[in-house]
Amino acid sequence: MDYTNKVAWITGASSGIGAALARDFASRGGHVVLSGRDEDRLAQVAGDCGESLILPFDVRDDDALADAAEKAIAWKGGVDLAVANAGVSQRSRALQTDMQVYRDIIAIDLTAQIAFSQAIIGHMAQRGSGALAFISSIAGKVGVPMRTAYCAAKFGLAGYADALRGELSINGVDVHVIYPGSVATNVSRNALNADGSARGVSDKAIDEGIPPDDAAKTMLDAIAKGDREIIVAEGFELSMGEMRRTPDALFDQVAAMVASGYMDKMEAQS
Repeated sequence: MDYTNKVAWITGASSGIGAALARDFASRGGHVVLSGRDEDRLAQVAGDCGESLILPFDVRDDDALADAAEKAIAWKGGVDLAVANAGVSQRSRALQTDMQVYRDIIAIDLTAQIAFSQAIIGHMAQRGSGALAFISSIAGKVGVPMRTAYCAAKFGLAGYADALRGELSINGVDVHVIYPGSVATNVSRNALNADGSARGVSDKAIDEGIPPDDAAKTMLDAIAKGDREIIVAEGFELSMGEMRRTPDALFDQVAAMVASGYMDKMEAQS
C-alpha cells in the first residue's frame, strides 16, 4: 500500500502507539481519522498530522461507533486502513482478580475491537479494497503471568482476525495482526489491578522499550509490504513471538479454502 492520499482510521489515537501511527501515516502523505475518548489529547495529536478528522467516542458505545463509522467513511469517500488499537492491560494474579476485571478488559480489548472491525468491513468489502490492522501483543501469542485477562483478550483478537482474513481474502481486503512487545508507552501505568483500579506505576521493561515512533514505523512498513503477521519486539520477547509465528503457508491454505467455495458449501448445509 502506498499511503499517499490514503485514509487511516485509528482508535486509541490520543497517545502511545496510536498517536505514533497517526503521525507516521500523515508524514507519508496520508490523512488520518483519530478516535479515542479524550478530545483534547486527540486535538494535540491532530496538530502534528496535517489534514485530519477527530471522532471522539468510547469504543464500547455501539451507537457512537456507528455514527463515527459513517462520518469516517464520508470524510474522504472511504477508509483505506482501519487500525484497532484501543486497549487496556492488566497486572494482577488470577487468584486475586475480580471477575469484573475480566469482563472489562475483554469488553475493551476484544469485543469493542471486533465491533470496530464489523463497522468498517462492509464498506471495504463492497469497495473491493482496504486493510485492517489489529494491535494484539506478544501476550497474544504467549501466556504471560499477571495478564490472564489481557492474554485472553489478545489471543481472542488474533483468532478473530485470522478467521476474518480468510473470509475477506476473496473481497480484496487485507488483514494484519500486530504483536508488539515492550513499547515505551503508558500501558503499564494504565493497567488494571486486581480490583479494577489503575495501577499507576510503570514497568522497567516498558520504560526501556521500543520508542513508539520506531514501533509505528516498523508497523506501517510491514503493512505496506503486505505482511500478515507483524512482530514488533526485541530480545527475549522477539524470540517468544518468533517461536509462535504462524507460517504464511497456513494463511495461504485458509485463503485457498475460501476461494474454492468453502463458505458457500457450509451455508448450503444450513
